[in-house]
Amino acid sequence: MLHVQGTADPSVTPGFRRMFAPGRLTVGVFFPIEAFQRDQPTMRDQERLAVRAEELGYAALWTRDVPLRDPNFGDLGQVYDPWVWLGWIAAQTRAIALATGSIVLPLRHPLHTAKAAASVDRLSGGRFVMGVASGDRPIEFPAFGVPSDARDVLFRESLVVIRQVLEESFPTLRSRFGEMLGTVDLVPKPIGRLPILVTGSSRQSPEWIAEHADGWITYPRALERQADLAARWRATTAAVAPGRFKPFAQSLYVDLHSDPDHPPQPIHLGFRSGRKALLGFLVALRAIGVHHVILNLKYGARSADDVLEEIGLEVLPQLTA
Repeated sequence: MLHVQGTADPSVTPGFRRMFAPGRLTVGVFFPIEAFQRDQPTMRDQERLAVRAEELGYAALWTRDVPLRDPNFGDLGQVYDPWVWLGWIAAQTRAIALATGSIVLPLRHPLHTAKAAASVDRLSGGRFVMGVASGDRPIEFPAFGVPSDARDVLFRESLVVIRQVLEESFPTLRSRFGEMLGTVDLVPKPIGRLPILVTGSSRQSPEWIAEHADGWITYPRALERQADLAARWRATTAAVAPGRFKPFAQSLYVDLHSDPDHPPQPIHLGFRSGRKALLGFLVALRAIGVHHVILNLKYGARSADDVLEEIGLEVLPQLTA
C-alpha cells in the first residue's frame, strides 16, 4: 500500500527545487568548507560558513560519508558521521538544500539508511537530497565484513529496499537484509518522494541508473567529454523514463585566485583560476546540460571564507541573472 502522505514526484520537494531545474545551473559546496593539507580538516567555523552560504544563494551543502580514516586516500570529508552532521546543520539553516555525496549503501543496513534519510528530510522541512554510491575505498570493506566484490549487488538490492520502505506503509518485502511481512512499518516517511541520486557508475549500467535514480552525480572531465556524457544521460533517461526530468550534476575542485583575470591551470579534479574563468566554465557547463556543480575548496591557497564570499557575491548572481 502506497504511503498517502508522499508524492511520486521528487521535483516538488524543497531541496530538489532549490538545486535543480531544466536549463538552469546551480552551485553547491562540499563540507568541509575549508582549505586543508593532508587528509584531516580542522572543521572550525563550519556552522557560520554554512549559514553564510545560504545567505549568499548557494543551492546546497554537501556532506560526505567516510566512516574510517585511510591516510593514503587523502580526504576525510567532514569527519563527523553524515547523519549526525546533517541534523546539526539542518538546525543551523532554513532554506538551503542538504545533500549527501554520497552514502555508501553496501556498508549500511538499508533500514537504518532509510530511517536516517527520512528523519533528516522531516527535520529539515523537505530539504534533503540523498546521493548514494557503492563505495570506492577498499580498506573499508574488510573492516565492515562486507565483500567488496559483492558491492554492486548489495548496492542495487539496498536501494530497492530503501525505496520501498520510504514509499509504502506496512510493506511486504523479503531480501538478503531481512523481511517485513506487512505488520511493521518504517517511520517517519519523508515529506515527499525523497530524491535519490546515484554517484558515478556505482558498478551499475547507465540504463539501471536512469531507471532507478532521480538524477546522476558524476566527476569533472574535459568539457567535450562531459558534453558527450550529459547528452548520453539525456538520451538514456528519455528512453527509460520518458517525460521525467532527471538532472545531471558534477563535482569540481576549485582554487580561486585573487586576480579575477587569472587564467585556468589544472589541479586534481579541477583548476586554479580567477573568478572570470570560473564563471565562463560554469556557463559552458550549463550550456551542455549540467544542472548542479558541487565545489570542493580543499586545495585552495586562499581561505575558504574569502573564496565562498567572492563566488557568492561575484559569480552566483551572474549565473542566475
